[in-house]
Amino acid sequence: MALGAQVGHVLRMILGQGMRLIGVGIVIGLLSSFAGVSVTDPLTFIAITLLLTFVALLACYIPARRARKVDPLIALRYE
Repeated sequence: MALGAQVGHVLRMILGQGMRLIGVGIVIGLLSSFAGVSVTDPLTFIAITLLLTFVALLACYIPARRARKVDPLIALRYE
C-alpha cells in the first residue's frame, strides 16, 4: 500500500496466494484419500472438503484483514 496498492488489491493478493495453496492441498488430499479408501462416500468427501476449505480461507482472511489495516508508513519504518 506504500507503493500505491489499493486495500482491495492487497486483500485479493493475500487471499489469492492462499487459495492456490488450498487448491493444491485439496487435490493432493482427495487423490490420496481416493487411493487409500476402498468404499467412497461422496457426501463425506464433499462435506470434509468444504469444511477444510472454509477453515483454510478463514486462516488466510484473518492475516489479510490485519495487513490491510497496517499504516504504510509504520510498515516502512519497521523494515
